[in-house]
Amino acid sequence: MCGIVGLYLKNPKLKPKLGKMFKPMIIEMTNRGPDSAGVAVYRNPVKKNETKFSLAHNDPAFDWKKIDTGLEKALKCDCKVAKIGNHCILVTTAKEKPVVEWLAKHYPDVRVVGSGHTIEIFKETGLPANVYDKFNLDEAQGTHIIGHTRMATESAVTTAGSHPFATGADLCLVHNGSLSNHNRLRENLRREGMEFQTENDTEVAAAYMTWKLRSGASLRETLEDSLRDLDGFYTFLVGTHDGFAVVRDPIACKHAVIAETDDYVAMATEYRAIAHLPGADDAKIWEPEPTKIYTWGGNA
Repeated sequence: MCGIVGLYLKNPKLKPKLGKMFKPMIIEMTNRGPDSAGVAVYRNPVKKNETKFSLAHNDPAFDWKKIDTGLEKALKCDCKVAKIGNHCILVTTAKEKPVVEWLAKHYPDVRVVGSGHTIEIFKETGLPANVYDKFNLDEAQGTHIIGHTRMATESAVTTAGSHPFATGADLCLVHNGSLSNHNRLRENLRREGMEFQTENDTEVAAAYMTWKLRSGASLRETLEDSLRDLDGFYTFLVGTHDGFAVVRDPIACKHAVIAETDDYVAMATEYRAIAHLPGADDAKIWEPEPTKIYTWGGNA
């Protein structure tokens, strides 16, 4: 039993309020997932020749400047780092693969939590309110945000096992449910060059979607194929650089509700996470249908 929440702003004037609007949504899901929480916020897009990495380390006192200077020297690139809690946002002109390989070789305790041009991911064990405050997310400004509160059922309570899961290119996934074929699919994806940090089934689903997108499929095509290739019961909320999508398995036994107004689209496991939003009383509200793909933004 976990909680998933998402907020996509259709009205640009609301961007400065994104974090404040979202905070009550994720806190409302605390009793569905008190073990850990995570948020992916889409903000501050970098230049076309840059990549933004979300990095994490278990030691809050870790010196991120070593990453900055080490990468600049080794890869002859420009870098800048910004420490946020025990996470760091790294922006660099180096290509993604050499950065990941250099980090794995020289700083294996540093986790690559996400990468792309707009995404920033923060996740940690503990109550959602504490996690949200740790990373000062109520001050977040941006276009959209997705989050997850976890009650661990299939793996240990760790930061690495927390959602969201991202495997590159601004893709991010939160999941309520369970996959039955994730072990076999993980091995197939490894043969395609995908790498994994945990045994969590949601990381497999995220890797599958990244692999499909890298192969040239659209987001809609990727989600259509996932209904065939991912076996289990699930509600997926998928973030991309300019929007998000929602899809449920054919049985659709995991809760989900969507509310849409002229200003925003909100998705949550339960309506009580949406009720506080301005205009929620007048929103169009519905339960997403099984196997139907809902997308907002341009990456459909």
